[in-house]
Amino acid sequence: MSSEFFIGKQYHINSSPGDLAKYILLCGDPERAEKTSQLFDDGSIRFFSKHREFVVFTGKFKGVEVTVMATGIGVDNTEIAVIEASQCVKQPTFIRIGSCGAIRGNIRMGDLIISSKGLPRENASSFYLPEGTVVDGSPEVISALEEAAVKLGLSYHIGITCSTSSFYAGQGREVPGFPIREDSKAENLLPLLLEQGVINFEMETSLLYTLAKISTLDIRAGSVCAVYAERQAKKGFDPNILVEAERCCIATGLETVLILAKRGT
Repeated sequence: MSSEFFIGKQYHINSSPGDLAKYILLCGDPERAEKTSQLFDDGSIRFFSKHREFVVFTGKFKGVEVTVMATGIGVDNTEIAVIEASQCVKQPTFIRIGSCGAIRGNIRMGDLIISSKGLPRENASSFYLPEGTVVDGSPEVISALEEAAVKLGLSYHIGITCSTSSFYAGQGREVPGFPIREDSKAENLLPLLLEQGVINFEMETSLLYTLAKISTLDIRAGSVCAVYAERQAKKGFDPNILVEAERCCIATGLETVLILAKRGT
């Protein structure tokens, strides 16, 4: 067995060619993957795998085959998931269904954010493109995400997403006992990002978009996240809002798959 890459069954995601659908929903939380799979057509799940944080279900939603895969948190796990999944299915479309913190003041908890572009504040993308390269999502996937949000009557925003490899200092959070650099503090970092058109923070999208851009395997990618925190107002993680927000995000991802399938793409 090669130490460089895997042929056939992929080590981390525990999946082989034929196990995955061409439409793949990605999420960090294994419980969100399970919740998504519970919306699949009755009796349609044909593949299930659980290895470390990678949880995979393949089934059908309203007759269209789809995979949902939990990756755990972060760009490092996303790299593994995307690269290994792309060895299992030709021309995959990846749609992230995640959570995020809004930094633009008019965005509220429970809203959805569709990422038109990904701006990296993580170093995984820099192994593929020059550091700090802003990368577009796939236009047809972004348009389908917007169409899905409109069809479902959901409150959504489209803009640039900043992805970080750090939940705390990397997103301007200074926890007592863990001092951070002056330029990482929220009062300095958030205005700078807002000037660049960034509207939210999360931890995966920029790498997902980077891999889709540089790959020679005809990969497409889009991302929709439910807003769990309003960073300027310092409000967040209200359990009464988050359950519904997560439901809406999952619904948008699944509806996007139907739209793309109907388009024949």
